[in-house]
Amino acid sequence: MKKIEYKKFNALDPLEFMTVLNEQSIRSHLIAHGLFEESSVKEWVAGKIEVDAIAGCRVRAVYCDSQLVGWCGLQKEQAHFEVAIVISKNAWGIGSQIFREMMRWSVELRHKEVVIHLLETRPQYKFLQKISTRSYRTQMLGRQFTTYHLQVALSSQQETS
Repeated sequence: MKKIEYKKFNALDPLEFMTVLNEQSIRSHLIAHGLFEESSVKEWVAGKIEVDAIAGCRVRAVYCDSQLVGWCGLQKEQAHFEVAIVISKNAWGIGSQIFREMMRWSVELRHKEVVIHLLETRPQYKFLQKISTRSYRTQMLGRQFTTYHLQVALSSQQETS
C-alpha cells in the first residue's frame, strides 16, 4: 500500500511544485495558463498559503511514498467550498484515497456541503453522480465544467463504508 502524506505549503520549497504543475497530463485538465517559472510558482504557492489561512479551507501538498505528486484542498469558491485534487499522472490511482481524506476534512471543518467542478476534459464519474445531491453543467472562465454538490455527512458515510 502506498504511503500518502499531506504537508502544509509553507513547509516546503515552492520550486518542488514546478515539475508537477507543468506536467501536460495535469495541464490538460485545468484552465489554460502559461508554464510555471520560478517566480510564478512562488506566487502560486503563496496564494495557496493564503487560501489555507481562510476559515473552512485546507490546502495541502500531496506526497506519495515520499515523492511530491500534487496538491489537494478545500477552497472557498463563491458561496461554496470546493474540493480540488490535482495529482501527477503517475499517482492517479491514489485519487480515491485523497478524496476520502478530503471528505473527512470536510466533516472536521463542519461543512454541510462541498462542490466539485470537473473540466469538460474529464469524464462524468458515476460514483460522484451517485453520491451527489445534484449535478449540472457550469460555465466558468470560458470553459464548461460538470459541477457536483455533495452533502458532507452523506458522502463521508457512503465513501467510508
